[in-house]
Amino acid sequence: MLRSNRLEGRAMFQSIDDVINRLAQQKYICNRNLATVVYLACAMRKPVLVEGPAGVGKTELGKVLAAALNLELIRLQCYEGLDEAKALYEWEYAKQLLYTQILKDKIGEVLHGSQTLQQAIDSIAKGDNVFFSDRFLLPRPLLRSILTPDPTVLLIDEVDKSDTEFEAFLLEVLSDFQVSVPEIGTLTAKHIPFVILTSNNSREMSDALKRRCLHLYLDFPDPQREMEIIKLKVPGVGEKLVEEVVQLLYRLRKLDLKKRPSISESLDWVKALTLLNIKRLDEKLVQETLSTLMKYEGDIRKAQEEMKAYIAERKAKLHAPQAASVESDKDLLH
Repeated sequence: MLRSNRLEGRAMFQSIDDVINRLAQQKYICNRNLATVVYLACAMRKPVLVEGPAGVGKTELGKVLAAALNLELIRLQCYEGLDEAKALYEWEYAKQLLYTQILKDKIGEVLHGSQTLQQAIDSIAKGDNVFFSDRFLLPRPLLRSILTPDPTVLLIDEVDKSDTEFEAFLLEVLSDFQVSVPEIGTLTAKHIPFVILTSNNSREMSDALKRRCLHLYLDFPDPQREMEIIKLKVPGVGEKLVEEVVQLLYRLRKLDLKKRPSISESLDWVKALTLLNIKRLDEKLVQETLSTLMKYEGDIRKAQEEMKAYIAERKAKLHAPQAASVESDKDLLH
């Protein structure tokens, strides 16, 4: 079967700058490196393996790509114990049983005249494909992405949580984009989906999977880019508050935390501070709102200590020019 090797029409990214602009329209700020990988993957029909710490926007990338390209997003959430049946397809056994009840009179006609059990089995076997056909097939995400008549974005999220056996199966699907259903036959994709795989690096991905994909590593944004993200996502937030929040986040992520604050959590924190009408970081109010940013008690205690140090340093900087001015005035008097 001839398959489409491009996304049709205006859905296709025209250039690296086009990727940047169209993702920006979806309120996703990206750098040129990310845009280059996305553009090449789209043009070359290559999956993208996006690795990095939790909370840096890997899953969101798959979502905004689907929106930017105006394509359906099909998501497979990986977890320990995920197997082929849950990712590919299942038979709707309840529906099959219901049909057998509805059609029991017809089944009786089929069995009429059978003299032995073997003859009855043979008679039923002639029509076994009736109950193992498309109408009883329940496609899961991987098969849905193959059967869909239009191009899609297939997001395979947190692939590192699946086991190595499932990874091997996934590699086979990504190689040919076709699957064999014994009762039906081989099903081949009309359009190769734009595949985004994400990994939090809880385990190393195989070399075979990495060879199949273009690689992209996303880390926490630098302070300037995070300020841009916050201003874009939280309209009306004060300039000084954003600056102080980002400075403190930069320090917190350097600590030995169980879970470093994600971008989505930093946005929640800024929204909470804005709702409380906080214009500058205040030690008491910040401590009261840290639960929107940190999710573990040990991390909260470390963050409180770091926040106290940050506030003290900020106050010292504010007083330093005044102290210098006083000393200068004394010198003039003498």
